[in-house]
Amino acid sequence: MKNQDYTTTIVVDQSPETAFNCIKDFRAWWSEELKGPTDQRNETFLYRYKDIHFCKIQLIEKLENKRLVYRVVENEFNLNFIEDKTEWVDTQLIFDIANEDGKTTVSFTHKGLTPEEECYDMCKEGWTQYIKTSLYNLITTGKGAPNPKDKEGFNDELVEKWELN
Repeated sequence: MKNQDYTTTIVVDQSPETAFNCIKDFRAWWSEELKGPTDQRNETFLYRYKDIHFCKIQLIEKLENKRLVYRVVENEFNLNFIEDKTEWVDTQLIFDIANEDGKTTVSFTHKGLTPEEECYDMCKEGWTQYIKTSLYNLITTGKGAPNPKDKEGFNDELVEKWELN
């Protein structure tokens, strides 16, 4: 059987422009604990979830109101059940936006996140919640449910380690 990248889809009444603007605002639907721009092509941002997950992500493709593609440049899982702590490196977060019959479809694919990956079940559950609930609500109501900022936050040592542009 062929590897199957994780994919999920939402359909909303809002315009492709509204969906596009919400997607690129990761702080409003994924996590408030980000450093750097999430909406500028070729720029990188840092994601942090407590002391469990860190990653550096770069926006590599931006087609206005149609597509956003992000590449995971660096990744570190601090979970004892995941042997490959860098599992997400060189995977892509792909958002395709289409409009048909007055409805906007947002398809999300984490290219490279397949059932063979150690974090697949946990990551699938997380992405499903973020896309189907938080991003959906942000697009339809203007309010997402991102992870709140952690009181520990980013420190200079962490930012330097990940060499934020």
